[in-house]
Amino acid sequence: MDEYEKKIYSMLQDSFLPKALQVKDVSGGCGSMFAILVESEKFKGIPMIKQHRLVNEVLKDEISKWHGIQLRTKSA
Repeated sequence: MDEYEKKIYSMLQDSFLPKALQVKDVSGGCGSMFAILVESEKFKGIPMIKQHRLVNEVLKDEISKWHGIQLRTKSA
């Protein structure tokens, strides 16, 4: 993981205490598109769209700099 991926990983780790977490720059290294998987107990009983909104809220300042995001969330 490069430094920016580690930053995103850390933000999500701190917010969701996930059982599984993956952050990958899929833009060829320019940091403009990320594939993210977050599996957390904090998502239990929450519809997927609301899970995505929670992640988007945590990353909103970073997402504003990106071209896109491939986001997958799961309840642990």
